[in-house]
Amino acid sequence: MININGGYKRPKQKGKVSLEENVVPADPDALPLPGSQERIIAERKLVRKLDMRVLPTIFLIFIMNYIDRNGVTTARLKGMEQDLGITDIQYATVIAILFVSYCPAQIPSNMILNKINRPSLYIGSCVVLWGLTSALTGITKNFAGIIACRVFIGLPEAAFYPGAIYVLSRWYTKKELAFRSAILYAGLMISNAFGALMAAGILSNMEGKRGIRAWRWCHVSRNPNSLSLLLIFDYFHRWLLPDYLAQARLSEDAGEADKDNVEDSQLEGLKMAVKDPKVLIFSVMTISQLLGLSFVQFFPTLTQTLGFSTTVSLLLAAPPWILASIVCCANAWHADRTGERFFHMLDGGGVSSSGLLLPFRPCRSRSICFLFLMACGYCGFAMTLVWVSNAIPRPPAKRAAAIGIVNGCGNIGNVMGSYTWKSNWGPQYHQSMAISLAALVFSTFLSWVIREMLVRENKKLDADEKAAMEGANRKRAMERRKGYRYLY
Repeated sequence: MININGGYKRPKQKGKVSLEENVVPADPDALPLPGSQERIIAERKLVRKLDMRVLPTIFLIFIMNYIDRNGVTTARLKGMEQDLGITDIQYATVIAILFVSYCPAQIPSNMILNKINRPSLYIGSCVVLWGLTSALTGITKNFAGIIACRVFIGLPEAAFYPGAIYVLSRWYTKKELAFRSAILYAGLMISNAFGALMAAGILSNMEGKRGIRAWRWCHVSRNPNSLSLLLIFDYFHRWLLPDYLAQARLSEDAGEADKDNVEDSQLEGLKMAVKDPKVLIFSVMTISQLLGLSFVQFFPTLTQTLGFSTTVSLLLAAPPWILASIVCCANAWHADRTGERFFHMLDGGGVSSSGLLLPFRPCRSRSICFLFLMACGYCGFAMTLVWVSNAIPRPPAKRAAAIGIVNGCGNIGNVMGSYTWKSNWGPQYHQSMAISLAALVFSTFLSWVIREMLVRENKKLDADEKAAMEGANRKRAMERRKGYRYLY
């Protein structure tokens, strides 16, 4: 049996797995030959079971994650700032302070995830902690109280998204990963949609109930039963599948086993990731992306600029994210089918840029179309950590650290974005949109730089393979031949 990290539990039967080779069972007949009809059928069954057991739980958790995190954005519409006595700048600090703990905690969290045998319990425990802390936001009395809650929400949340992407990369091949990661990321968009719908109902019907303001009910009543989520998450991932085939697929996909060598400690993996120039460029690119997409933290405020009531504004915030989740999955499905990455990120940035440009039109009223276009821009960002996983495949310790570094550093863009949507720039927010547009253009340039680096790496691999084939006998050449190519 396997744990969720892709590691091994030694089988009880006599035929044991070789921990050194990581993929070869003692019985040579245990796996069908690659490319055979039996192997194709077995792989399809494996992927289907993974899709049914791994994806639903992390999708559900991601929905709850963002509903908890973005509760303050809807609470703002119903008197939270007045009750807590906070200013516009202090509200921006409330948004930003979460990332002060969230960003740096992701790197050690992913290193821990690569090391432990039961990631399901680790991630599940973090779910419980952030759910309870989110509920406490509803009883805060002042600025200091809500700041403390936001800081302590960020710590357990750091384990989830980069950790989930890393876990998926231990199960799915590079041409299966984008679509599954997009399904996960669609949870964020669905949470924006249904979080707004839930908030509309709570804010319109719960004001003053039991002497409690409606915005406080938002935090208390929307808090998920986190203990149940922990138990469900751990249950599904304890009863997974025999791991011969799963690990064999990954090894064949990358040309080597998906395991750390003896010398590849978690610290060594971190050092390798820090020294890799692609990690630095990915990090700066993600900062720029999230600065450009920082409108998500102010989406209910932007819908209110259309001139409707609080309830209608929250209802209007849902359809753009439902469409965005569909576009995100379709974009990622096509990216997996074609094995392409850069242009599938570019189309998301282009669509979002179009939405940011629409409010600059010389017209008397603005259309809801700009909200749909801006939301659909997230379909490009959903590809970012997938591309990191494809571009930095081995060893797993380095990949885990790289994903943590890129997503952790990248969320600095959210911190910066918290201060770019000032209320005194509203209701048009032209300055905010200009900043977001410039950030998206810069991130597109950096993604092009990464693409060119990977093209060059693939050409080098082609040349090395050709030299190996020409300078050695065929048997030795085939031993040296890896066959792995980066996706760009």
